[in-house]
Amino acid sequence: MLTNAALMHLPKIELHCHLDGSLSLPTIRHLAGMANIAIPAEDADLRKLVTAPKQSDSLLDYLKAFDFIRPLLQTKEALELAAYDVAEQAASENVRYIEIRFAPEFSLDAGLSVPETITAVITGLHRAMADFDIRARLLVCYMRQTDFALNQQIIDQSAPMLGTDLVGGDFAGKEAGFPPIDIRDSIMAAQAAGVPLTLHAGECNCVQNVAQALAMGISRIGHATALANHPDVIAQFVRSGATAEMCLSSNLQTKAAPSIADFPYQEFRDAGVKITINTDNRTVSGTNLTREYRLFQQHFGTTVSDFLEFNQNAVEASFTSIAEKQMLHDRLNREYAELGTVEHTK
Repeated sequence: MLTNAALMHLPKIELHCHLDGSLSLPTIRHLAGMANIAIPAEDADLRKLVTAPKQSDSLLDYLKAFDFIRPLLQTKEALELAAYDVAEQAASENVRYIEIRFAPEFSLDAGLSVPETITAVITGLHRAMADFDIRARLLVCYMRQTDFALNQQIIDQSAPMLGTDLVGGDFAGKEAGFPPIDIRDSIMAAQAAGVPLTLHAGECNCVQNVAQALAMGISRIGHATALANHPDVIAQFVRSGATAEMCLSSNLQTKAAPSIADFPYQEFRDAGVKITINTDNRTVSGTNLTREYRLFQQHFGTTVSDFLEFNQNAVEASFTSIAEKQMLHDRLNREYAELGTVEHTK
């Protein structure tokens, strides 16, 4: 068993991290001051407002914690600071590459445009990359409960910005009432605009949502937890070459997995599913990537070799350039080999 310090030292890749769900308490305090919004003086009281209960009643209950953050992210300065903060947190635990996702829709309340929100976040990521040893890229979230016209507007205004920094998109939000088939037009609009997509699916005990997403050609699935005990859909998942963005702590909170015993890690491993490990929301779930690694090690016996495999899976599934993928593969192999605990592979 690796110590916490050794787990933190492991090089890591993260694909599923929400900006607004991952702000540190000091940054939340700074943002609140900038916005003239009163917040509790004690960290323990503030934490209660921005962290979901360990046992949320549902995904919707879990999402309530985001309501507190929305008013704090309504200026370019706030978005830049938020992006820098999350990338800095990731870099502190040796995350070599991270894709941070955010929803421009939630930062338009004070008059910002969609391109302005994206540019502000990218500016923050660039500052972090200049200061820390990390590569950080951006995904735009389209909200599945949002009407088609607004999602189309966000797609139209964000897709031309795709490139080195903005690398893809995601459909997030209220999954249970908005399965992929019901938001097909929005998904197809993003695909037609050339947006590489991941999709939240299988977070609400809705295995059909994963199957529908796969049928639409989505090759990355956020959570995918509802595949548990559905070997036919797991086989479909493996055949499609899709990658699962697993988020253990978050899934336990939202009851996507009622317990550790219900989390489909071993079922996925046995079936050959491409696994990646992610935080989902560092603050809302009270976690970080090192803690997630510790939980996987503790409950599933995940080894250093497994962690290397999962990180290589993440590199392959990432939406960055082929050249950057090769650089990340090479770096992971070199750094894990230097640990003396794995063989130099790929």
